[in-house]
Amino acid sequence: MTDSKNINNPVGQGGGQRKRQSRAERQNNGPHRNLDRQSAADKKAELVRKMREKARAAETAAGQTSDGTAQS
Repeated sequence: MTDSKNINNPVGQGGGQRKRQSRAERQNNGPHRNLDRQSAADKKAELVRKMREKARAAETAAGQTSDGTAQS
């Protein structure tokens, strides 16, 4: 048995029992990260859209009240 403690050759793990990880995967930059980043971008876009709709609605409501008070 080897004394190596490398992530791709851990002690106590036989060959083929553990997936070999690329350097990017060990740093959390693997292919799954792209999906995480995409979902985060989607959530952000949805949040921005909702915030703009609220701002537009508030702006419209403020415009109507100011017009209504000006006429009174």
